[in-house]
Amino acid sequence: MPTEHYFNSGLTESQREAVLARAGADTERAASYLGLPLSPLPVYFDLKGTVAGMFCAREQSQWLRFNPWVFAQDFDLHLADTVPHEVAHYGIHARFGLTRVKPHGVEWRELVTLLGGTPRATYRQNTADIPVRRQRRYTYYCDCREHEVSTTRHNRMQAGNAQYRCRFCNGDLKELPVTGQLALMTFNS
Repeated sequence: MPTEHYFNSGLTESQREAVLARAGADTERAASYLGLPLSPLPVYFDLKGTVAGMFCAREQSQWLRFNPWVFAQDFDLHLADTVPHEVAHYGIHARFGLTRVKPHGVEWRELVTLLGGTPRATYRQNTADIPVRRQRRYTYYCDCREHEVSTTRHNRMQAGNAQYRCRFCNGDLKELPVTGQLALMTFNS
């Protein structure tokens, strides 16, 4: 059975155990179907935002991540669909590697269905009550318009590590001066 390594509130102890049991059973079924030895993966309940689950593979390490807040909203749906969805990614990764098949391609859809899940890439659920960190936006301008830039891109530009261009006029993006008003600036259009 997979082991749990981290938990953030949102799920009960019995729900976490049900996810671990389902992941273990699905891994055994996938191994049998694919004819491969698949070891149980570590399971983390540390995913944030609105993503329900994720299969991760870095070098020789592989693990599953689940979002306890998303699971708590509709536990039965995610136990039935998200867990086999992510285990299927594990099985397909073990069988084909990273580059020979599409992430949600025919092979993956077949394995998800065999595991009892619904073969779709995303879920539809109201995520308004899920805690999500929002990045601040910074206003930049070019020769033709204003642009809202994420904190990540803003920090890259401020550090001199990146320069972004407008995809319409190809002009460099410049930070809007704090005291300036874009309405007072003239554009070359």
